Amino acid sequence: MATTKFKGTDVELLGNEVNVGDKAPEVTVVNCDGLGDVVVGGAQGTKQLIIVVPSLDTGVCATETRNFNARAAELEGVKTTIVSLDLPFAAGRFCSAEGIDKLTVASDFRNKDFANAYGVLLGGSVLAGVTCRAIFAVDADGVVTYKEIVPEITEEPNYDAAIAAVK
Repeated sequence: MATTKFKGTDVELLGNEVNVGDKAPEVTVVNCDGLGDVVVGGAQGTKQLIIVVPSLDTGVCATETRNFNARAAELEGVKTTIVSLDLPFAAGRFCSAEGIDKLTVASDFRNKDFANAYGVLLGGSVLAGVTCRAIFAVDADGVVTYKEIVPEITEEPNYDAAIAAVK
């Protein structure tokens, strides 16, 4: 069973654990810009960087999203998507206010299909029911080539390693 930490306390991750070398599950999430469907994972004929955050309404998640938005310009031919369980309306407001326009921001709020398919749903803790902080790089054939479950939810991911994984 995979775990992460929240303020030093172990938190169980629920769902199907996905690792490097596995086929990335193809999951439909909701685009926060217009409520349309966004497909992440699977073989899409292009590299994907899937960035998972607990909530855009926290300082660390907001900083992470701004940083990846700024760095997404470096990623020619890479589909970059932020996934959280935030309601699309709140995420859309965040994107408008913060100028997030170089990546797709999507919500898994309907059925938590993404969180369960990728094993990033937090179990028994005060944050139970939201996603952990994680990154998956997926190649054009739909194979996971990089995975980071950030060991402490309150900390930022390894940006350089994530960007290098899709270059």
